[in-house]
Amino acid sequence: MAQSEDGEIIDPYGGKQDLENRILRHISPAFSEDPLRVLRVARFAARYHSLGFKIASETLALMTELALSGELQHLTTERIWLETEKALNEKNPEIYFETLHKTGALSVLFSEIDALHGVPNPVKHHPEVDSFIHTMLVLKQTVHLTENNHNLNKSAVRFAAICHDLGKALTPQNILPHHYGHEQAGIKPTRSLCKRLKVPSYFQELAELTCEFHTHIHKAFELRAETVITLFNRFDVWRKPQRFQEFLQVCLADTRGRTGFETKDYPQIDYINQLLHSANEVDVQQVIADGFEKQAIKNELTKRRILAVKQTKTNYPTN
Repeated sequence: MAQSEDGEIIDPYGGKQDLENRILRHISPAFSEDPLRVLRVARFAARYHSLGFKIASETLALMTELALSGELQHLTTERIWLETEKALNEKNPEIYFETLHKTGALSVLFSEIDALHGVPNPVKHHPEVDSFIHTMLVLKQTVHLTENNHNLNKSAVRFAAICHDLGKALTPQNILPHHYGHEQAGIKPTRSLCKRLKVPSYFQELAELTCEFHTHIHKAFELRAETVITLFNRFDVWRKPQRFQEFLQVCLADTRGRTGFETKDYPQIDYINQLLHSANEVDVQQVIADGFEKQAIKNELTKRRILAVKQTKTNYPTN
């Protein structure tokens, strides 16, 4: 669309009508010349979804044709990740992945995520049942939790949300809809996805840790003090406190990313942060002043942190 000097709207492709109807549409057969446009349209759909915009059926058909043609496989990993990271920062990043699935592009570029489709969960805990739907609901929750929190790396949190249940796609058929051990199982596909797309190391580390430990937080009140300190050590909360808080937001999103549970209370975060505070109160300088040296410093520091956590657990209000 353009405007002439006398104010006349020049609109050879019917753009004004599409804007009024909230339609995203390609305007030229040249669309097919760059397969990255499949990702870009999906990203625009994520950006403008809240305004009611939809992709034109003929554009979706062309995107599907591109996905099936094998052209997407020629995209560089850098271009794929750049579009994806941008999409993670949009208002509705779940629409990006849902659109890619609808066109067949998700199975080509993000096979680990696409594999969650059709994988069931126990209906008692997951009324939405399908693992892909749950993952998209979790992703949607992370948007609410991170959009106004400038202390968090929101795209890293959202990426971790996408990866947190990848292990469920590997669950043996004979034990479905239960997913025993999916936490540890999720590390391998997450690592594979990150390596293939050259995902930044910070994103990968948070995603892998989230896979492995998200159910620990769900069961926080049951954890022994020793397990809590092991968890803190694995996250290196002493030097990287922000990363642990980002992880906790994914755990909260995981709880609320279920049909009917969108506003569920999650006291586990306050509880685990209280335990973290008590562990942080242990002074390493005091350990050194007490005469401990070398490896003995670390061992004693761990003992004192465990004791501090035990005391907080004992005194923590149960109601």
